[in-house]
Amino acid sequence: MRITYIGHATLLIEIGGKKILTDPNFDSSLGLVLARVSAPGIAIADLPKLDMILLTHAHADHLSFRSLARLEQVPLFAPPAIARWIRRKGVARAIDFEPGESLTRGSVTVYAESASHSGTRYLVDRWRSQANMYLLDTNAESVFFAGDTALRDDTTRMVMRVLGKRRLDVALLPIGYAPAWKVGFRHGHLTSADALTLFERLNARHFIPYHWGTFNHVTASAHDAIRELREQVRSHIRGADVRIIDPGESTSVEAIAR
Repeated sequence: MRITYIGHATLLIEIGGKKILTDPNFDSSLGLVLARVSAPGIAIADLPKLDMILLTHAHADHLSFRSLARLEQVPLFAPPAIARWIRRKGVARAIDFEPGESLTRGSVTVYAESASHSGTRYLVDRWRSQANMYLLDTNAESVFFAGDTALRDDTTRMVMRVLGKRRLDVALLPIGYAPAWKVGFRHGHLTSADALTLFERLNARHFIPYHWGTFNHVTASAHDAIRELREQVRSHIRGADVRIIDPGESTSVEAIAR
């Protein structure tokens, strides 16, 4: 398995002979004021032939219509409310992917589950609040992509249900940073400390963080969360198993004998 961090929540996952792209956003900024601080690790024109796109929710940092328009012909799977909206926007290849469902392409099975995150994009569109997280499994290799989610008692449910006694190979988890006064942040996001806790609960072989180093935000710079995580990893019991890859970098994870 090979994982490339393109930027923010856009990762290229190569597993079981399939190439899967998550939450594609190759935009130069979020809106008019939140600048992109690092170029996409792979230019959109240089992407390999993709087998599918997995979209977690409708927030602008995860769903870019400009990027989707340039990835025509690639099957796109999204929470049903989001897929219907995307189809109305003219992206006919968007397919409903309901939490609790799975799909299989070749040796790869993808499972969907609800995330603890409101994907409402315009504050008044509560119907668009659906958010998914995904597990990709070949029976020999597995990777969990959390999208955006809060740390809850049931966040590990899908992984434990599907894998049983098999160990998760890679946890792809978002990290975020918020000032102390932003008390609602953890209701729908993981801090770097929360991500480490979820990594432990999942008992994954490796943790690869994303959602950092790409866009500045109103209350945090693009690198605040990763600076915090790097400091925490130094003393963490599983610190050696955290793989931090910069935008544009890749890492390979070898399968282990079952």
